[in-house]
Amino acid sequence: MKKGLIVVFAMFAISSSFAGPKLYIFDCGHLSFPDVGNFGITNEETDVRELFVPCYLIDHPDGKMIWDAGLPLDVVGPRQNGATSWYEESIIDQLAAIGVNSRDIDYTAYSHFHYDHVGAANEFANATLLIQETEYHAAFYDAESNPVFRPPLYSELANSTKVLLQGDHDVFGDGSVVIISAPGHTPGHQVLKLELENFGPLVLSGDLYHFEVSRMLRRTPVFNTDAEETLRSMNRVEVLTQEAGATFWIEHSLELANSLNLSPYYYD
Repeated sequence: MKKGLIVVFAMFAISSSFAGPKLYIFDCGHLSFPDVGNFGITNEETDVRELFVPCYLIDHPDGKMIWDAGLPLDVVGPRQNGATSWYEESIIDQLAAIGVNSRDIDYTAYSHFHYDHVGAANEFANATLLIQETEYHAAFYDAESNPVFRPPLYSELANSTKVLLQGDHDVFGDGSVVIISAPGHTPGHQVLKLELENFGPLVLSGDLYHFEVSRMLRRTPVFNTDAEETLRSMNRVEVLTQEAGATFWIEHSLELANSLNLSPYYYD
């Protein structure tokens, strides 16, 4: 993690306009686990027990896109004693703090439809949803086969405008915001590759990995829909990241989150 670069290139939201995309990061909750065995690792292999839950806004000259939407909004409030999940300020309020309304969002793209990534999805039903066709069918037509999915969290998207993807997708047609198909964690899991002029190329992991040790040991959670497919996606994304010379952010890494400048700052 090149923390020095992160500090140098983080800029305040009210600074001068820029021709390329800007990336805002929001704190959309935390999860704690006394035992991490379900992630395919052991408690002895990592001392990490708390995961960060991010939301992102990509502000491109041709439109605004939400990538991942955090924990469910009914969790929002002060952390309760003994709580294993908490979420202090909703993504809606955090967006409002930088002058963005949910109706200002042109596109949404979620790494996948697990509850901690689509918690505020219904708030963005007016945006165009960019979703892998396999994820669309799993989430909207076969949720019973995917018990971690919670359809009420995204029920408002059923009638929203959608683009069903069958692989990678260049969102704005200029190579600066590219959805990369990376199935296995869920049927249509995807990661996001950004080209930021100052910061450089960046890959947001989705849930390709939850922990640094998962990446190091190539471990997959027991609840992934297809472990072998996940490993193939890991291979592909690692090659893509290396070839692009990109920084790779494990979205759920609390250590990473603590090193970043969250909104109202942004990266460009």
